[in-house]
Amino acid sequence: MTENTLTDFFPVLVQVILVAGIAVGLISVSHLFGQRSKSNEIKDSAYECGLPAEGKLHPRFAVKFYVTAMLFLIFDIEVVYLMPWVLVYKDFLIHNIPILLPTLFFLVVLVLGLLYEVKKGALDWER
Repeated sequence: MTENTLTDFFPVLVQVILVAGIAVGLISVSHLFGQRSKSNEIKDSAYECGLPAEGKLHPRFAVKFYVTAMLFLIFDIEVVYLMPWVLVYKDFLIHNIPILLPTLFFLVVLVLGLLYEVKKGALDWER
């Protein structure tokens, strides 16, 4: 390796060393000052405005919450895929690149998926 390549990669080397040092330091500090014994019940309990916790700390949620969240994420990600198409549509038209049919196919699959979910009752909250 020449001296020129070493000087080019020196900032990367410094960052790698800093990241490794910070990681080792954080793990060491956590291990040194972290919670050691399980005998301290007051320290282990959740803090709620100075009052003792009532009931279960982690209540169970119905599956419909998770299904709704997953469906939201799926359609949200699909809308994110449509945004670049909207922004570059004019550029594709200028260069005579056909983009309308693939996008319409994508939208048809999206609408068919939504209709399937409605038919199966996945969006029915009372169910």
